[in-house]
Amino acid sequence: MRDADPRRRVPRTDALLADPGLAAAVGALGRDRVKAAVVRAQQRARTGEITPDEVRDAALADLPTPVPPVVLNATGVLLHTNLGRAPLSAAAVEALVAAAGHTDVELDLRTGSRARRGRDALAALAAAVPDAPAVHVVNNGAAALVLAATALAADREIVVSRGELVEIGDGFRLPDLLESTGARLREVGTTNRTTLADYAAAVGPRTGFVLKVHPSNFVVRGFTSAVPVRQLATLGVPVVADIGSGLLAPDPLLPDEPDAASTLRAGAHLVTASGDKLLGGPQAGLLLGAADLVEQLRRHPLARALRVDKLTLAALAATLHGPTTPTRQALYADPAALRARTERLRDRLGEDGCKAEVVPSAAVVGGGGAPGVELDSWALSLPERYAEPLRTGEPPILGRVLHGRLLLDLRCVPPDADGAVRAAVLRVGG
Repeated sequence: MRDADPRRRVPRTDALLADPGLAAAVGALGRDRVKAAVVRAQQRARTGEITPDEVRDAALADLPTPVPPVVLNATGVLLHTNLGRAPLSAAAVEALVAAAGHTDVELDLRTGSRARRGRDALAALAAAVPDAPAVHVVNNGAAALVLAATALAADREIVVSRGELVEIGDGFRLPDLLESTGARLREVGTTNRTTLADYAAAVGPRTGFVLKVHPSNFVVRGFTSAVPVRQLATLGVPVVADIGSGLLAPDPLLPDEPDAASTLRAGAHLVTASGDKLLGGPQAGLLLGAADLVEQLRRHPLARALRVDKLTLAALAATLHGPTTPTRQALYADPAALRARTERLRDRLGEDGCKAEVVPSAAVVGGGGAPGVELDSWALSLPERYAEPLRTGEPPILGRVLHGRLLLDLRCVPPDADGAVRAAVLRVGG
């Protein structure tokens, strides 16, 4: 009599490893890792947790994704922190891939001698901001400020307005960050109003520098006052300005967003900023300012711990040298063209029996940049039930749920991905 025990139907290891899906995983993850997942799935089948027919899929589900999924950002948030902020340009991606091998990151190929690390990226940054006598790069914006505080104000005071002691996300607060360096904060003014006299009264022999922080993720309106860098520069002590969003030069579309060039011309001795925001590059902390201060920071022991790797340097250089970034393209996208594009997508969906609407939308910069600025945009409106399956589909498409509707704003979606959006929506709509 035939044995009906289902455990005898568990697929053999060699047969599973020959499956095209698992064989592809072997190429990406290695045989040992895939085989271990297969063995775990076989054991689950033998204990009755899954059926023998489910072993192959269970093994695949147990394996890590070898590369992160490419998410289509249809939220209307240009710099979505949870999606990695700025998407890199094609030029930056190409440079990053090239730098994955051996590269001249610290070598002068003409002489065969050691050269300054990341000199191409540093030269490109200096050329982009001629007002900066010197520049340096660390691994993120917070690191730039930490390095400045450690090198210039350890065991000394940082004079800062109470209204600028911000929380920068995920519970990290600027006061905690600065005090971790050994500096003491000398808070001046009130939450909504600070004057030059407040700063002047606090400046003294123990002052390391005066800190000016752009509140890049909120706006305070009403009975307020703040002191511009130009006035702070008259106090006779170094002024460090954290402009946050990485705007290197004035942008007419963002008149209230501080930029590095204008801040330096106003008298700041040192400017810190992020590379993965409005600059549209990789995560990096930019330091621009007086040559003696930048050199002091560059030679500080902490700088070694905060230095960027060759991949970041290559992507940053390509961003500064290269063509318009995806972030800038999204920022300057024509609302009329977005509307026409969204209407074409709606019409194509309608031809396939899927009803959608085109509605006005308000896009934002996000990522701690240009708070309060809204960009006129348009979105495809679908039932809210589409949100979860689109978010977990292939490719993942992240929209914005508002008033019981899912809005897909195409401003940050590459035009050549419209077909993928249409196919995904049709799959969800059945």
